[in-house]
Amino acid sequence: MQNVAELPNLHKTSFQFISEPSDINYGGKVHGGVVMKWIDQAAYTCARTWAESYCVTVYVGGIRFYKPINIGEVIKVDAAVIYTGKTSIHIMVEVYSRDFSDKVFEKKTHCIIIFVAVDENGNPKPVKSWIPQSEQEVKLAEYAVRLKELRENIHNEMKPFFNE
Repeated sequence: MQNVAELPNLHKTSFQFISEPSDINYGGKVHGGVVMKWIDQAAYTCARTWAESYCVTVYVGGIRFYKPINIGEVIKVDAAVIYTGKTSIHIMVEVYSRDFSDKVFEKKTHCIIIFVAVDENGNPKPVKSWIPQSEQEVKLAEYAVRLKELRENIHNEMKPFFNE
């Protein structure tokens, strides 16, 4: 008999661990950069699992820190595909924490990260389409499309200021 863990939701990834003393900032809480590293790791795992290929980060946005995270808390980082383009995978990430004495996680941070799947030469390669299944997933996909349109508008408005 083989010990195998199945991947029932290939569009989702969840990490859980304990925040460590080395994660601390000068204010005595978990450093925002550490939280961003956790976000990137969970999102990358989610994107790579979906793409079945190496992926590179092309955008991180909308990061929102709601409350600080304390050292020694249980951390949960949830990442999920919310939209796919031809080569891109849009991932929503939410970070939660709880004290060991608490039964419920509290949301501390969220953001959107976009990855592009690449081949062995670093060129973008197509990814399979993600199709929303629930009403909530449809709303998240629509949200991702709106964000994409906003980024394109901002990019076009900023062109005169930057040489590409």
